[in-house]
Amino acid sequence: MITILENVLSEDELKQIHQTLSRGTFHAGDETAGWAAKSVKKNLQWYADPELETDLSNTMTTKLVTHPDFATTTYAKKIAPFLFSESKDSGGYGNHVDDALMGADSIIRSDISCTIFLSDPKDYNGGELVFSIGAQALSYKLSAGQAIIYPSTTLHRVEPVTEGVRSVAVTWLESYVRDTEKRGILGDLDLARRNIMTTQGKNSAFDQVSRSHANLLRLWAET
Repeated sequence: MITILENVLSEDELKQIHQTLSRGTFHAGDETAGWAAKSVKKNLQWYADPELETDLSNTMTTKLVTHPDFATTTYAKKIAPFLFSESKDSGGYGNHVDDALMGADSIIRSDISCTIFLSDPKDYNGGELVFSIGAQALSYKLSAGQAIIYPSTTLHRVEPVTEGVRSVAVTWLESYVRDTEKRGILGDLDLARRNIMTTQGKNSAFDQVSRSHANLLRLWAET
């Protein structure tokens, strides 16, 4: 299940983020890649004073978790610190699957991956985020401030950036509901009950759907 979150970051917030990124430096991304990813990870990763890194990551986390569609899309239990990367000069990230376990000080199981776009798509060529799902290739190049959430089990890549700079922030989430299909069912039920409330108010149909949503979450959640 691939979900796009609109307006995670405002224009002013994006400007502040880029100003903060200018206070650090970017290093070859393959320095932090696992053995299998080193040959395909051709992006750059941001480093700065640890306190500055933590502050920026916390800011991004706050913006993400307070988005109105975040909670019922992810049922997030834990969120890894954000990483910030750039792709330019034909850099990108070839086909890969995100590691099952993420983090250094606090390890989480990566059920869900999240990319927040920090660059406007007109400012760079290439750089599409492409998912390989069966025989399908789904390509995304979002506006600055939008986020895309997708299962960490998905084979994906970032196409080479042939002109300009593609900047993103990425993180990984451990969910109370690790199964993608179950999260999708819960998301559909939540959307249905919200639509009922909007169009009909709180009635018996709303109560029945809400009960099913709560009971399935109770059945499937891992605490």
